[in-house]
Amino acid sequence: MSAKFSTTTADYLEWNLAMNLIRNLFDDDEYQMSLLISFGSFWGLRISDILQLKYYQVLNVDEISLIEKKTGKKRDIKVNPQLKRHISACIEKLNPRSLDDFIFKSQKNTVYSIQRINVRFKEMKVKYNLTIKNFSSHSLRKCFGRTIFTRSGSNAEIALVKLSQLFNHSNPAITRRYLGIAKDELMQTYDVLGF
Repeated sequence: MSAKFSTTTADYLEWNLAMNLIRNLFDDDEYQMSLLISFGSFWGLRISDILQLKYYQVLNVDEISLIEKKTGKKRDIKVNPQLKRHISACIEKLNPRSLDDFIFKSQKNTVYSIQRINVRFKEMKVKYNLTIKNFSSHSLRKCFGRTIFTRSGSNAEIALVKLSQLFNHSNPAITRRYLGIAKDELMQTYDVLGF
């Protein structure tokens, strides 16, 4: 948590670290958190939208639709086949009483708060020795965006346009700034010099 009246920008979690974290959480019987990291990394959803998901929305489906809490806009998401298998495995282990239940409920039978999720993220950072400075729920959304951008290669600008639409940003320049791409590109300028 940041100090009162200060702002801390979440860093993005690198893709390979996110995938290792998902596997480690599953192996440690932390199925809810494994799903949460999966949904954030594969779908780029805000934590407020992830926390509102119910089992029936994600189990054995090829696509999900939801109305984003912040924007009120509809978002359609394709479910990656590997993620679909992971979702099934986690839900089988969680064995919910009803598929109409929220996925991310605490032992008190209430949906986790964003603050509680961020506390859990700090614990994960320590337990799994994650090499990320500011790890919070927003790190997953940035993980999704940065991975799409970097894997797009020569189509990076097209990827920014698509990400801008997925993130419901008003233009790609906001998405570029959001993902911290401009700074990284500027810093790479120093790498072209040599002896």
